[in-house]
Amino acid sequence: MAEQVRAIRTRQAILSAAAKVFDERGYQAATISEILAAAGVTKGALYFHFQSKEDLAQGVLTAQNEDLLLPERAAKLQEVVDVVMLHTHRLKTNPMVRAGVRLSLDQNAVGLDRSGPFRNWVVTMQDLLEKAQVQGELLPHVVPAETADVLVGAYGGIQSMSQAMTDHQDLGQRVNALLRHLLPSVAQPSVLASLHLGEGRAQEVYDEARQLAQDHAEETQSL
Repeated sequence: MAEQVRAIRTRQAILSAAAKVFDERGYQAATISEILAAAGVTKGALYFHFQSKEDLAQGVLTAQNEDLLLPERAAKLQEVVDVVMLHTHRLKTNPMVRAGVRLSLDQNAVGLDRSGPFRNWVVTMQDLLEKAQVQGELLPHVVPAETADVLVGAYGGIQSMSQAMTDHQDLGQRVNALLRHLLPSVAQPSVLASLHLGEGRAQEVYDEARQLAQDHAEETQSL
């Protein structure tokens, strides 16, 4: 058990170091030597968990969405909003998420498959939009798959613009503006009026997700 815990901690330390280096240097410029130095582990320990720089990058891309979940909402469009808000808060505060997003958008990352996070986001959004459609929350013309693509693509552009202009300091305002422009084109007016879209929503959703994770951890420990 002690060895397993140590291995998990070592893997997390390597991922955290890789995230830091990828975020600062980009995929192409980052080197294994830099990641080793940042992680404080041996080359053997790194290669035990990750076979290459590409494998490390995929680990960061996967890890960015692993640790926080949200409860179901009565209105599925509120879930759409809250997923976006949670990602926005974590993008501003979590180095792993920031590095994952940078890798996803790094057009110079030759040989790295960057499609995974986009596909996962689209699948999540399409699923919620399809449920919203069943519940009568969407306007008649809406095609959930198309709207999911547009939302994910627009968010990618908004966050990239925010990163370039203010290092994500104004990301909350930009995402709020995106939702206020996009949602009226897909939501029934009665549903739209009930949605919580304020900039403070990101912090509320993040706090709720952390509490749920803490409750789950305590329940697991008590079993």
